[in-house]
Amino acid sequence: MEETMVLVVGAGPAGLGIAACLRHKAIPYIVLEREDCCASLWKKRAYDRCHLHLAKEFCSLPLKPHAPDANKYMGKHDFIKYIDEYVEEFEISPRYHHAVESASFDENNGKWVVEARHTKNKVTKTFVASFLIVASGENGKGYIPDIPGLNDFKGDFMHSSEYKSGREFQDKDVLVVGCGNSGMEISYDLCNSGANTSIVIRNPVHVVGREMVFVGMHLIKYFSLSTVDALVSLASKLMYGDLSKYGIIRPKEGPFSLKVNKGRSPVLDVGTIAKIQSGDIKVLPGIECINKSTVVFEDKVELDFDAIIFATGFKSTACEWLKDYDYILKGDGFPKNRFPNHWKGKNKLYCAGLSRMGIQGATKDAIAITDDIEMVLGSMYYQ
Repeated sequence: MEETMVLVVGAGPAGLGIAACLRHKAIPYIVLEREDCCASLWKKRAYDRCHLHLAKEFCSLPLKPHAPDANKYMGKHDFIKYIDEYVEEFEISPRYHHAVESASFDENNGKWVVEARHTKNKVTKTFVASFLIVASGENGKGYIPDIPGLNDFKGDFMHSSEYKSGREFQDKDVLVVGCGNSGMEISYDLCNSGANTSIVIRNPVHVVGREMVFVGMHLIKYFSLSTVDALVSLASKLMYGDLSKYGIIRPKEGPFSLKVNKGRSPVLDVGTIAKIQSGDIKVLPGIECINKSTVVFEDKVELDFDAIIFATGFKSTACEWLKDYDYILKGDGFPKNRFPNHWKGKNKLYCAGLSRMGIQGATKDAIAITDDIEMVLGSMYYQ
């Protein structure tokens, strides 16, 4: 058994940001991480051409802004370098290979009891903490929908977290399922690599340029959401025209409102729309079923594919190990309370990086949580 003041589960950007803030305030802590490295989503499950979707000024962790000479929209390797420098600068030492199996609140002593199994030596260890922070992320486990016939598909299929580059798919017929940023970028990468690329777009989606979002995020400091939504939507229509004839329908709710209210991000176009408009990338409706190598779509069209890549999102895994999750989370592993009041639960339980607001949201969470812990400790000291 090992006891600490604060126990942080997860060494992604949210967990690292919290660790840096706790160290800055001289509050003892331990970070547990099931993988063998920090920021494993970036280091192990991000495709090669992945970039930050927002400008660097909205994507820095607490106490360390990005260097002035860093690219405005940092690539995967540049951001990983920033993360590694962050860990070194703030002397963060996560306990790697520690997979948390259970965490529950002990009413008798008012502390959290956490069981973690070492993934290498299989030894289970108990940690006791006054404060527990869930920082295991929104992207704990890749989600692939249950499509009839998928398991009998004759080609290859994978989740987007396993995709690295389109080079291995040259001259193959590839279907991408999912029209979020990952699906659109992977489609673009596949097309540029010589794959015969198609993408399933079922739901309405906003398509905007990076600079539109950059300007919008500055305007939102001074104008209402509805005003910024109207301006960004108008700019999108002027740039891309009517996308409905290509199978892309704009949502009725504006791009920023949709992000705030439902956590759904607009697609930041990297060139995919031009490929769709030229016919190089084909847009298809939802999948009805799969028959060996043939995919049957909702419009009854049948097409053969060599590979299917599911860019269908992730699921939080927090509720699988957090036994008293109803103190702060819903059954889907996301906060019960809406942003910005989502991060604090009962019995000194917190969550970070689950606001669907990206790295900027994780940074705000880290600052708010550590400030609150400092205040609670101060009040306990003076009692």
